[in-house]
This record gives sequence, structure tokens and C-alpha cells, in this order.
Amino acid sequence: MTHADGRAPRRVPGAAFGLLALTDAALAGAPPRIRRLRLLTKPLLMPALLTRSLPAPADHPLATAQAFSWGGDLALLGKGRTSFLAGVGLFLGAHVAYLSAFRARSSAPVLATPGRRRFLAFGGLAAAGMTLAAAREDRVLAAPIAAYAGALATMVAAAAAIDRDRGRDRVLVGAALFLVSDTVLGVRTFLVGEESPASAALEATVIATYTAAQWSIAEGLRR
Repeated sequence: MTHADGRAPRRVPGAAFGLLALTDAALAGAPPRIRRLRLLTKPLLMPALLTRSLPAPADHPLATAQAFSWGGDLALLGKGRTSFLAGVGLFLGAHVAYLSAFRARSSAPVLATPGRRRFLAFGGLAAAGMTLAAAREDRVLAAPIAAYAGALATMVAAAAAIDRDRGRDRVLVGAALFLVSDTVLGVRTFLVGEESPASAALEATVIATYTAAQWSIAEGLRR
């Protein structure tokens, strides 16, 4: 028997997303031969979460952000600059959609308080660090990473500006986790390198924080 508000049907995709997230994080930290199984688990993450978010309209910012994130996940399964830039572009689209959703739930300017300005400043420092690290690795990546990181920092500040009774706490936790996830990804990609013994552990951290971020934002926006 289902509840009138649809919570019972959403438990199935919610449980599926949780199981997939744990499995994918574990596989990310596994030896290379086992890690290949992520070709099966990672593409299923966002469809499971998107199914949980329904019946939101297909053009709802949350659904749009999750669809862009799915495309980014698929792109980043590839290797090389082209796949990486495709992933960056798709996740940039996701952050723009999230920004739209956050602003729709806010009755105040993003930078109206010192706390929000500090959020943006901290995100800006992280963005600058990612950009410099990317440029050191490949100068072609500098401008796309700067644009992406700037959008990410703005998204965190916008999450802090959501009205308290409209899901701010959960969304802000998710946005902050997104920043942590991408910062660790930048460290792994541009500073440590995929051949480092620490690479697998860092990738597992990236996935754990990324999936927690997506879940927390989705739960906050469903309030």
C-alpha cells in the first residue's frame, strides 16, 4: 500500500541509489581489474536519483541538473582531454540549473550577509587553486576549469541564501559536499595523478562525497 504523498514508491529508487553509491565508491577504491565494474554502476547513479525526484516536471531545474550530472558521469568514464572537457561542460550545466532552483527558493540577494560573502570567497579560493593546478597540467584546461569552478563557488553561496524553511540546510550541506568532492577530484587529477598509490582512495572519496552531495541537494529541493 502506498502513501498518498508518494513517499513509499520513492523508497525503491532511493534505496537503489544508496546501494549504487556505496558500491561505486567501493569499486573506485578497488584494484584496476575490479574497478572496471564501475562501467556498470556509475551510469546508473543519477537515473536512480532522478527517478526518486519524479514526478517533478522534466523541465524542472532539479530534473535538469540531475540529467546534466548523468551526462557528466558518462563523459568522465572516458579517457583523455575531450572526455574530460565534455564532463566539465555538462557539470557546468548542472550547476547553472541548480543555481536556478536555489534562487527560486530565496527571498534575499546571494551576497546579502557576510557569511554568504565568505562562502563565495572560500569557493573562489578553491576555484583559483583548481584553475592553477589545471593550467599547470594542460593550459587548454585553464579557462574551462575557471568557468566551472566559478559556477561551483556561486552555487555554494546561492545555497546559503535559500530561505531556511525551504530546504536550505540540506541543500547547503549538499553544495558544500560538491565543493569538497570537486576539490579532491582536482587534487587527484592535477596534482597526484592516476598512477599514484593514493589515486584510488582519492577517487573513492570523490564518489562518496559526490553522491552524498547529489542526495542532499535533491532531498532539500523536494521539501
